[in-house]
Amino acid sequence: TAIFAVAVVLIVYFSLRNNNFYSYANIITMVQYIAPIAVIGAGEVLVLVLAEIDLAAGQTFLISPWIVYLLWQDGVPLGLAIVLSLCCCLAIGAINGLITVLLNVPSFVTTLGVYFALLGIVLVYSGDNQADMPGVSGNFGQAFGINNWSEIGWGMAIVAVIWFVLKRTRFGLHVTATGGNLLAAAESGIPTKRVKVWCFMILAVSAGFIGIIDSIRIGSLDPAAPGTAEMFLAVSAAVIGGTALTGGRGTVLGTIIGAVVLGVLEDGFTLTGVSANA
Repeated sequence: TAIFAVAVVLIVYFSLRNNNFYSYANIITMVQYIAPIAVIGAGEVLVLVLAEIDLAAGQTFLISPWIVYLLWQDGVPLGLAIVLSLCCCLAIGAINGLITVLLNVPSFVTTLGVYFALLGIVLVYSGDNQADMPGVSGNFGQAFGINNWSEIGWGMAIVAVIWFVLKRTRFGLHVTATGGNLLAAAESGIPTKRVKVWCFMILAVSAGFIGIIDSIRIGSLDPAAPGTAEMFLAVSAAVIGGTALTGGRGTVLGTIIGAVVLGVLEDGFTLTGVSANA
């Protein structure tokens, strides 16, 4: 496809511009940047196929490690804190979906409101102060963010699951049918409202999980981090990868390529000395 050709051209171009492009350190940096975009983007594919959008996904990505941190501060074991945080992410996704389908509020409005609510929660409970993620070590730490390849490993696993759900299950067929023609899908017996709620929940828990992994890797939390940046990059990856904003058509594999394009651009601009402002 065209986006694959663009990815190849960019990789060749930046590798010729800077010899460090293929260095081990740079590859690690690039894949760690790509992983969250690919995961959130793959989740957004499910929602976009339904002709909906989730603007709160980026903030879910950021609030999930804060929930882990706050629970850990209250004495909750780290493993249990992660599980409880993911349960909160499921609840966030359910709220997004239920408000959208039961109250007939456009998902753009619903998730925008939830985004600001989550942002406010983070600012209030963090005191607008940065914090250090709980220290992890041993095999647990290596698996959940310390190892250089753990984040991209988890990212690939999550994306693979979402791809399988969309392309190889009856639920995925229901998602595509609902996005293609909502009325026809409902009249054929597909529980369209339930399908939509589940897609919002899958996206939220995926974004929350990769957010935890990313924060453990970095080792710190910033309440002022822009959740919109991750969300817009994820949606961009999905759209330039071939997912239709009008619904009914989406590709997880294309989203991965879109994420690679954005990651190569970000990394390539840095290597070639392009200023952040430019």
